[in-house]
Amino acid sequence: MAHKYENKQAALLAKVKGKTGKISDKTHEEHLKLYTGYVNKSNALLEAIEKLGTPDPADAAVANQIASTIRNLKVDLTFALGGLKNHELYFGILGGDGKIGGKFAELVDRDFGSFENYKKDLKATGIAARGWAWTGIDHDTGKLFNYIGDAQNTYPIWGVTPVLGLDVYEHAYYADFYTARAGYIDEFLNFVDYSAVNALLPKS
Repeated sequence: MAHKYENKQAALLAKVKGKTGKISDKTHEEHLKLYTGYVNKSNALLEAIEKLGTPDPADAAVANQIASTIRNLKVDLTFALGGLKNHELYFGILGGDGKIGGKFAELVDRDFGSFENYKKDLKATGIAARGWAWTGIDHDTGKLFNYIGDAQNTYPIWGVTPVLGLDVYEHAYYADFYTARAGYIDEFLNFVDYSAVNALLPKS
């Protein structure tokens, strides 16, 4: 296969284990089983696409916008690969002390007015989202913005690099917080690793 994604489950769990307060290790362990599913399915879909070889665009069974082999495989890949990348971002920026610093702090002050304003905006975005909230930096404007995602593959913005991912699907918090999503987001914000966030900012 031309490319196979690595399963980073063990490393991601090690980064956050015992370091996220009321968001329990058991929740992370179960959550990362879902991540492993996304890794496995991404690799399986890529392998299936590769096995097709060069597709015949004149064959409606292969290429058709209603239902076809290429459409089905490539749409499903966006969901599976989105799940892989979203979870690597989420776990990669957790396990810190929640204290902002570095270039990201400067950008937050510039674009949100204060760290408190940023956290309020991210929390509101997370409450309004059905699946994900991301802080991203727009390469055209250089500005930070909190984006909504309703699924693993909804509403990506071209030219925006996500630097913080907040999973607001119930599986990320229900066992610890039940339906109290706002409380979960507060706890998440207490344990963001802003050194990891800074490392994701585009180099200028």
